[in-house]
Amino acid sequence: MNIIAKYFPRLTEEQQKQFAMLDELYHDWNAKINVISRKDIDNLYEHHVLHSLAIAKAITFRPGTKVLDFGCGGGFPGIPLAIMFPECRFKLIDGTGKKILVCQEIIKSLELTNVTAEQRRGEEEKGQYEFVVSRAVMTLPELAKIVRKNISKRQQNSIPNGIICLKGGHLQGEMTPFKNIVEKTELTTWFEEEWFQEKYIIYLPC
Repeated sequence: MNIIAKYFPRLTEEQQKQFAMLDELYHDWNAKINVISRKDIDNLYEHHVLHSLAIAKAITFRPGTKVLDFGCGGGFPGIPLAIMFPECRFKLIDGTGKKILVCQEIIKSLELTNVTAEQRRGEEEKGQYEFVVSRAVMTLPELAKIVRKNISKRQQNSIPNGIICLKGGHLQGEMTPFKNIVEKTELTTWFEEEWFQEKYIIYLPC
């Protein structure tokens, strides 16, 4: 939890409480339904929560912004972002029912009222959102093909609506089709921990 306060020192008491609750909640649920690698659960805050919050370093969503977390898995990046931006609306979708169950139970335990989670494939999602976020679900061209239909025309943020992905490794191939508009930012721009090396935020305006 200290690593969250290190990079986000202005959290409210409610946000601090909710972030602190994640440790016990994820350890408890992960023992029943494996949503985080057993080897990685002890790195929850650095590898999952703070990683998700890199998006909050790249953009401050304005109140009323609607965000879709595509392929949310156990709730990342959607749940940490919902804590960080209580005046925005988040929807988490994933094709695996067990993962959505974990998300729903954690949302309930945190008493988050600005986020919902549903078992649904991306192709089936009809809603409109200013941004679609995801963590290494699929290649950027594949993702863009599915979610372009979900990007709202209504603009209200400091950057145009679009897709924001957390990815690692060699990305040149999947970025090539969008080379004139896609932006890549190293997470070491904001975070000094070694784990964040060669990890990026990819932003594609749509």
